[in-house]
Amino acid sequence: MWNWAANQMMIFSAGFFLDLMFGDPHWMPHPVRLTGRLIGGTERLLRGGKGKGGSAAEELVKGAVLAVIVPAAVAGAAWGVLRAAYGLHRFAGMGAEIFLTYQIFAAKCLRVESMKVYDCLKAGDLDGARAAVSMIVGRDTDRLDEEGVAKAAVETVAENTSDGVIAPMVYTALGGPVLGLLYKAVNTMDSMVGYKNEKYLYFGRAAAKLDDLVNYVPARVSAWMMIGGAFLLGGDFSGRGALRVYKRDRRNHASPNSAHTESVCAGALGVRLAGDGWYFGKLVKKPFIGDDLRRVEYEDIRRANRLMGAAGWICWGVCVGIRYCW
Repeated sequence: MWNWAANQMMIFSAGFFLDLMFGDPHWMPHPVRLTGRLIGGTERLLRGGKGKGGSAAEELVKGAVLAVIVPAAVAGAAWGVLRAAYGLHRFAGMGAEIFLTYQIFAAKCLRVESMKVYDCLKAGDLDGARAAVSMIVGRDTDRLDEEGVAKAAVETVAENTSDGVIAPMVYTALGGPVLGLLYKAVNTMDSMVGYKNEKYLYFGRAAAKLDDLVNYVPARVSAWMMIGGAFLLGGDFSGRGALRVYKRDRRNHASPNSAHTESVCAGALGVRLAGDGWYFGKLVKKPFIGDDLRRVEYEDIRRANRLMGAAGWICWGVCVGIRYCW
């Protein structure tokens, strides 16, 4: 007998476990990479292949068009794939839904990429660590010392606990792969064009604001799940510190969302994150997050990943309940 709720729980859980086991093999076609190509192609079409395509007003309009077209196209494609698969057979549809769910989550990919930085720092290879961290952060890395590289990796894991793990899980739990992939499209747009530099200041504004909007609730949910994870893990993690610093520093960022998970991570580990950084050759002044109780060390990258994992498991339990009741 077909039990829709039980099957939705199974599909969601299968996607979650597949991500934990296999991550993102580079040989496998991935929706996010396809979305990136769509964003690049649409940008070239809208801007005529130019770095800048007109006045500030024109750039704002073109960027808004991009911010509508890409998520709509990705969600429409996902809906079409699932409709066609379920039209063939129930099991074909379930297989397609499991695969798309698996592709939405990014916990293992984040852990693998950040641990490359850890391995280089542990081996004393600062140049290798700078190269590895440059693949997962948007700042300039050539000026960073060992502590700076470790801090950048920890901050990335903390911030992406929301963007790459909790938020995709929540949206997929609420609306299946269609809503999950729509979220990923918005997030990918922001990572590609949502910069405050000369090229994207106006063109990328709509994508950046849309990303702020869709991450507003998930960032706060992620912070509380991380706080719960810090209490559960104990040992190297301070749940009380996570809660205290979160309440104090969660707004210490230009983004309305980024400091929520970063402040929890800083408080849980007893370190100070954020502060000034170099972006595209310019020094950007930013407030600190957390307390300078000790230096950030490469072991903190591993600890940040453990905190991310704990929050992910808490979220899995919540999301399975959502899929059952939805």
